[in-house]
Amino acid sequence: MTNDATIAAADLAARHWSLPAGGVLRPGSAEHKDAFCRMLLDTHNPYKPAVIEWPPLPDEARERLVSLPIWDIAVQTEGKAKIRVLSYAEETPDPLLRRAIELDAFEEGRHKEVLSKLVAAYGIALGPEPEYRRPRNPEWAFMVTGFSECIDSFFAFGLFALARHSGFFPAELVETFEPVMQEEARHILFFVNWVAWHRRNLPWWRRPWFSAKVAAVWVCLIRERIGLARGVGAGKDETPQDNNFTLTGSKAVADIDISPADLLDTCLAENARRMQGYDPRLLRPAVMPLLMRFVRRFLRNPPPAAAAVS
Repeated sequence: MTNDATIAAADLAARHWSLPAGGVLRPGSAEHKDAFCRMLLDTHNPYKPAVIEWPPLPDEARERLVSLPIWDIAVQTEGKAKIRVLSYAEETPDPLLRRAIELDAFEEGRHKEVLSKLVAAYGIALGPEPEYRRPRNPEWAFMVTGFSECIDSFFAFGLFALARHSGFFPAELVETFEPVMQEEARHILFFVNWVAWHRRNLPWWRRPWFSAKVAAVWVCLIRERIGLARGVGAGKDETPQDNNFTLTGSKAVADIDISPADLLDTCLAENARRMQGYDPRLLRPAVMPLLMRFVRRFLRNPPPAAAAVS
């Protein structure tokens, strides 16, 4: 990226992709696999964390950033994601699918590098990182990573929109993270299409077992996010870390009062917006939008003065 025009072109290419051929894209077909793999490969944004210019922050904004209870978890999550995804790529025999999964792993590692550069730039103290070990069951680890991103990114998209529109953090800092957020949308789109393709290409007698594994992953992740597994183990002199920040963090990224209904409306709108530039024949993540629309039905609409961020 040598100039603003090059950066803008790479950003545009990362957000829009369509399969050249027309017609129906049947989930599980060879054409389906080619489409979701090519989507990820063709929309790769070649930015380099080493050349990101982190904007200087006023003291108040820096304190807000430092006080967010996410940094240890964020860095370690990306470190774990890279090794988990890469491990699954290494046992994937299909060359095109392996290339796409390897790119997914590379981008997860790049997210970790971006976060590491950020915490260094603003003097955010992190605890010691654990050793990132290869999982014993790569497919299970890949599924845990993929479904975790489906949950966390759904809320993160909404929180990011709140941060952008509220001005609680400088616009330059928020926009620096924009490529990372869009990469998460691409990862989710790739993953949900992989799940559908993989299930349909298993022998019929293995499909119920795979469906049971999917259900088990969701149970584990839901238990984690309701507090049965918390944090990274901060000591008494450390900033407590919050594994549920993506569900509870609206107050930390915006100086506005927002109702649960408005937050869900924002998350739903942002999730749809970030996916809309890709071929509509590709499957979209369905569980979180469906679940949150159900929850939304039971939430009261706020008064007009507290309208959601759009």
